[in-house]
Amino acid sequence: MELLKKDFYFDLPQELIAQDPLEDRSGSKLLVLDRETGETEHKVFTDIVDYLHKGDCLVLNNTKVIPARLMGIKPETGAAIEVLLLRRREGDVWETLVKPGKKAREGAVISFGNGILTGKVIGVVDEGNRLIQFQYNGIFEEVLDRLGEMPLPPYITHKLADKNRYQTVYAKHEGSAAAPTAGLHFTNELLDRVQKKGVRIAYVTLHVGLGTFRPVKEENLLNHHMHSEFYQVTQEAADIINSTKQTGGRVICVGTTSCRTIESAANEQGEVIAGSDNTEIFIYPGYQFKVLDNLITNFHLPESTLIMLVSALAGREKVLNAYNTAVRERYRFFSFGDAMFIK
Repeated sequence: MELLKKDFYFDLPQELIAQDPLEDRSGSKLLVLDRETGETEHKVFTDIVDYLHKGDCLVLNNTKVIPARLMGIKPETGAAIEVLLLRRREGDVWETLVKPGKKAREGAVISFGNGILTGKVIGVVDEGNRLIQFQYNGIFEEVLDRLGEMPLPPYITHKLADKNRYQTVYAKHEGSAAAPTAGLHFTNELLDRVQKKGVRIAYVTLHVGLGTFRPVKEENLLNHHMHSEFYQVTQEAADIINSTKQTGGRVICVGTTSCRTIESAANEQGEVIAGSDNTEIFIYPGYQFKVLDNLITNFHLPESTLIMLVSALAGREKVLNAYNTAVRERYRFFSFGDAMFIK
C-alpha cells in the first residue's frame, strides 16, 4: 500500500494558528472524535474528566523544555548568530543548530551575553548540525536560564511573556527542545479531579527534538526517516500501564510523544518494559498499536508525521473530516491551540 504525503494535506487559514497561550490553560476547546463512527462533539477541555473512567490510566510526558535558543555574536566581526541547543553530547559539548551556518565553521568562537557564555565550534555532524564546546563560570543551567529563550516553533511569531506557559505543570526532567503541547491544557486542579475519579497517572519521559517540526520531504512516506529521541520509562510507570491493561482499563496517552514512548517501550505482547533508549519510531496508517487505546492531542501541521500518527489511530478520512470541521468551527491550531480527544 502506497502512502503519499499529499494524502495528509488540509487547508489551514493562517489566522487559525494560535500565537499566544490562553489565559486559562484548561479553557481551550476540545473536539471529541469517535474513531469508530467518525462523529465529532464540541466541548471545553475541562470536560475531558467526563470521558475518563475509573481504572483508566493517563500517560503524561514529564520532559522539561530548556531555554535552548541563544542569541550570540562573533566577537571579531560582530555578526549575529543564533544557536539552538538540540542535545547534550557529553559534558559541555552540545549538538546545535546554527543560523547562519556559513558563519559557524569549525574553530569559530561565539559570544553570548557579553561573554558570560562562549562557545567554540569543534565539529560538523549530520545535516550540518554543529558541535559546540561551551565555556562559562558557575552552573550551565543557571547561565542558560539567564541568557536563553524558549525555542518556540517557527510558526509562532509572538514573543512569549511567561516562559512557564510553554511548559507543562508537571514538567520535571530537562532536555526538550519543544514542549509536549497536548499536556499544556492540564492544570494541577484538573489532574486532581482526574485522579479523584480513580484514573491512575503514569509519567514517562521523552525529550522532544526539533525534528518534530521538520517537514516530510519524501512524497512516499515509507522513504521518510524519523529523527531520534531519547526516552525513559520507570518501573513504576511500566507497572501502572501494564496493570491497567490487565484489569481492562484504557491506556490514554496525552500527546503523540507519550504515545511514541510507550509504543517504543512495548514488546510484541503489548507489555511495556521499563528502561531507557533512543527511538526513531514512525507511526502511520497500518500501524497496529500495542498499548495505546485513546489519545488526547493538539491539532497538527498538514502533511506532518504527527497527523499521520493520529490517522493511524482514527483513520485518515475521519481525521481529515474532523480537522476540516475544526477549521469551520474556528478552532485554534498547533502548540498553543485547542485539543482533540480520540475515543
